[in-house]
Amino acid sequence: MSAREWMGKDFYKELGVSSDATADEIKKAYRKLAKENHPDANAGNVTAENKFKAVSEAYGVLSDPGKRKEYDEAQRLFGAGAGGFGGFPGGAGAGGFDMNDIFGQAGAQQGGFGGLGDILGGIFGRSARGGAATANRPQRGADVETDVRIDFVEAVKGATLPLRLSSPATCQTCGGNGAKPGTSPRTCPTCGGSGLVSRSQGAFAFSEPCRDCRGRGQIIDDPCPECGGEGISTRTRTLTVRIPPGVDDDQRIRLAGQGEPGRGGAQAGDLYVRVHVAPHKLFGRKDLDLTLTVPVDFTELALGTTVTVPTLEGKVSLKVPAGTASGRVLRVRGKGIQKRDGSQGDLLVTLQAAVPAKLDDKARTALEAYAEAMKGNDPRPDITELLEGR
Repeated sequence: MSAREWMGKDFYKELGVSSDATADEIKKAYRKLAKENHPDANAGNVTAENKFKAVSEAYGVLSDPGKRKEYDEAQRLFGAGAGGFGGFPGGAGAGGFDMNDIFGQAGAQQGGFGGLGDILGGIFGRSARGGAATANRPQRGADVETDVRIDFVEAVKGATLPLRLSSPATCQTCGGNGAKPGTSPRTCPTCGGSGLVSRSQGAFAFSEPCRDCRGRGQIIDDPCPECGGEGISTRTRTLTVRIPPGVDDDQRIRLAGQGEPGRGGAQAGDLYVRVHVAPHKLFGRKDLDLTLTVPVDFTELALGTTVTVPTLEGKVSLKVPAGTASGRVLRVRGKGIQKRDGSQGDLLVTLQAAVPAKLDDKARTALEAYAEAMKGNDPRPDITELLEGR
């Protein structure tokens, strides 16, 4: 994409966030819009597909701190959508100031414009220290994020899942060069492949992206019918994702090089898979430990017993000592979550006294007899003394 095209876009508006939005706000807005306009959910909807591409492009810039800083600086200097470069000579078509030529050396000598030269050099594709024009330099592909949902057992033990993903990818028809099969792009004769054209007027140098090749350095006479000459098209692909044992809910897994393809031979971005874990009807989790609450009868706690409880591998028997209080936690070693590094948690079993909602006559009579036998055995001595003022 040429500098002029880049400058004419409002990436914040595309995502519906303010220019001072935090990284989390930008990510949240992108995820919402990408989900709403995802090609899988909008088959045949060209408007949704274009919106999906637009928000992906915006997120690719605003999610990268370096690119976002460069973009923000450019917007402050020139203004988005102005049709030119902020009123500088040539903004309407005669060619913009080569600000890097003006400020690049001055910044190195006087210390006043070095940062500005670097920023503008990045925008116009020129070296901040007077290097050769590189408007068509390679650009790393944007990162992509998607979501998967797994059950509790898969999160504990790990799983291998197929992931169907629709996203921008290297066009399979043209191999990414943008030209119709059987043809090739040719070097732009106007700019000689640099992507920039320069002019001199007195003491000033002017440069702008080449109009003939739109800053790419190459001209495609016969564009690829699939991607329209962009070299990138939206396609559906299936990846195999390995979920490691012990993955947490909302954790992200990085698949290097599986994001959007780079431009000009640059490396592809990364794919981040956000994992959502469904809760289990019995088990909970605390770090590497599994938790389980087991209802027990009062008499079992008072007299002692042996209870059988489930684990993710089978079942185990636990001895409950006589006089055990409700809420006590028994630990079963080695029955928690085991990670690949060898660390392993336990199963924590909480004993909870079950109180019957209704009693038949026989049970009521027995409990009343028990209550009578327990008179004088105050279970709340400290509270009793406080109430009596002692």
